[in-house]
Amino acid sequence: MAGSLEGYLVLIVAALICSSSFASSIFQPISDSHRSAALELFTPGDGSFFSLEETYEALRTFEVLGIDKKSDINTAACQSVLEILGSPSSALKDLFYALKVNGILKCDIEKDVFEGVASRLQATVSGAGALLDFYYSVGGLVLVKDQTSKDDLYLADAEGVFGSIKISVVTTLAWNSPSLIRALVELVAGVLRVGQCSRPTTGLLRSLFHNALSQSDGRWRYNSNNPESSTFAAGLALEALSGVVSLSSSEIDQSLIGTTKNDILKLFDSIEKYDDGAFYFDEKLVDAHEHQGPLSTTSSVVRGLTAFAAVTSGSLNLPSGKVLGLARFLLGIGIPGDAKDLFNQIDSLASLESNSVSIPLILSLPATVLSLTKKDALKVKVNTVLGSNAPPLTVKLVGVFRSGSKDTSLIEGQELKFNPESAVYALDALPKSIDVGKYTFVFEVSLFSLMHKGFFSSAFTSVYDKLKLLQMVLHDPDHLNLYATGGQTRIPIFVTGVVKVDSAEISVLDSDLGSTETKIDLTGENTVSLSANHLQKLRLSFQLSTSHGHAFKPHQAILKLTHETKVEHSFVVGSSGKQFEINLDFLGLVEKFFYLSGKYNVQLTVGDAVMENSFLKAIGHLDLDLPEPPEKAPQPPPQPLDQNLRYGPKAEITHIFRAPEKLPPKELSHAFLGLTLFPLLGFLVGLLRLGVNLKNFPSSSVPAMFAILFHLGIAAVLLLYALFWLKWDLFTTLKALGFLGAFLMFVGHRILSHLASISSKLKSA
Repeated sequence: MAGSLEGYLVLIVAALICSSSFASSIFQPISDSHRSAALELFTPGDGSFFSLEETYEALRTFEVLGIDKKSDINTAACQSVLEILGSPSSALKDLFYALKVNGILKCDIEKDVFEGVASRLQATVSGAGALLDFYYSVGGLVLVKDQTSKDDLYLADAEGVFGSIKISVVTTLAWNSPSLIRALVELVAGVLRVGQCSRPTTGLLRSLFHNALSQSDGRWRYNSNNPESSTFAAGLALEALSGVVSLSSSEIDQSLIGTTKNDILKLFDSIEKYDDGAFYFDEKLVDAHEHQGPLSTTSSVVRGLTAFAAVTSGSLNLPSGKVLGLARFLLGIGIPGDAKDLFNQIDSLASLESNSVSIPLILSLPATVLSLTKKDALKVKVNTVLGSNAPPLTVKLVGVFRSGSKDTSLIEGQELKFNPESAVYALDALPKSIDVGKYTFVFEVSLFSLMHKGFFSSAFTSVYDKLKLLQMVLHDPDHLNLYATGGQTRIPIFVTGVVKVDSAEISVLDSDLGSTETKIDLTGENTVSLSANHLQKLRLSFQLSTSHGHAFKPHQAILKLTHETKVEHSFVVGSSGKQFEINLDFLGLVEKFFYLSGKYNVQLTVGDAVMENSFLKAIGHLDLDLPEPPEKAPQPPPQPLDQNLRYGPKAEITHIFRAPEKLPPKELSHAFLGLTLFPLLGFLVGLLRLGVNLKNFPSSSVPAMFAILFHLGIAAVLLLYALFWLKWDLFTTLKALGFLGAFLMFVGHRILSHLASISSKLKSA
């Protein structure tokens, strides 16, 4: 039983290794697993989160995933929001996230509170110099405008603020061009002579002489004092710029908008890519106070990109493949185990779900393992990143290739039929050219066209669906072009089936000419009993073929011989086409078998991830007679101890305690105590005989105080002796004695000095 279990474990591990290596490029939209993870990760302690930032991240994640948890967070969160918005000393970041939380919970906030917050944020925008100040203040004003009826909430100099955040390239040229510097100086001097300037001129001056935050590679700096640029900061800057555009009472200069769009393209030039088509941004800033990983950096850029595209007109001219690659990266990380990472993933995917740049569509398969035995149909789903249904599409299976092979496709292009009820594209039956094995299926997704023959075919079975599609295309023909399909998508698929095992034979050969062979049924329960010596050979042969009659080569075909002493020997069974055969020449294997004669159990393992009837078969046993080992013959390796003997219950240990020693009688103990106290009594009698008195005790207050402290110190030393005898160890006692000795030396010196001075005065008198 143990051997069978080990064999099946080997097969399972092999299947998992194969499946994991093929599943790396499969992307799935947001699912219920993300909802379960959100409920587990965003758990408030004592009914509230640590900060309003964490509260917003939890609420935003729940909102996108469709989880209703507002009632559990509302009371404590709204109380914190009211405190932050009502306090004039609240930090800018706290104000920003308080408004974010209020945007979801809709707390009951007075109008004058919003007006006070708006005034403070407008003042901050006017004097802001760092990127985060712009981000929080401008973003806060946008939130105030969205949450109130203040339609007249605008930035007084929106174009100037835009220029302060997004400095034009002229600044960099100015510092490197003396002639341009002179021209700028003359411009400033002329403005000062006139004494006033128009609003565009003010914005230009602020753009020219404000320290540059935007960099030539599309990245941003956090402030003018920090020379390092950041990709994460670029996302924050794009969000801030989008807020400035939405708060502007007039149209922003299109040259500034165009410059920002060019910077976005430059930023995408530095994007990084995985082999599976996933694109991501990574932070190159190594000396940052808080390093941002690829997930947080990519999320920041996605939020900034979609926010900026939503408030500006015209296309960004970004390749749809890169936007789709960003979605693949965010989905490819699976389910994060950290609350912050889960928020970044869900929030950025929600930004991609409905953006004006390019909406990515994800092709996924409900099952990547298809059984020929069960006649499984090939099913494909195309959804948005959050799992919503895609617009009308055409999905084709354009190629099927054997895994690891560069041969031509096994099939010609076939279009999958769409089922509007289940929103699934399906191929009812796999082509006959596809047999058991590992394949790479290549799908091509294209947007639906009225000229496509599928419009008049059964792809859309109802007249209502056809009219609805026709209305969509005619009303907004560019709407369908907004989706990013990614062209061709390669997905690994396992096609499983039952493999036939035929012509299984095992025999002991006396010579190369062979002998009588014994047929065995590798799928049955029969076993054989064989005997051989070192001059003979053991031969095993069988055939494997698929249901289509093709040869099949499994991942494992191993013959194992196990001696009665648990020494194992494994041999790989070779193949040629359908035929599998192995010949064991015992004469050349006597050393490998350690000259161990006796009974050997014979097992055959045949298994593969796509083989539905993988098996571990106990063929029987072989009585092998080998010659006596020579003097220096190799010894078999030590066998591991039986797990039951090593980890099983041990024999109970009975403890026998030592009998207590016999104690003396109580009378004798009391007599000994009296003898130990007798010297103390003698000491007191001696003091009386000597006439000890307190006549020389100082009468002045200060000397008397030192005398009292000295005697208390002596008493403390005696107490220290008692503690050492009863409780303390030597080191603790010496430590206390050190402090106490220094105290006694000080007070003793003072009282003895006083007594000596009195004695000298009496003698002189």
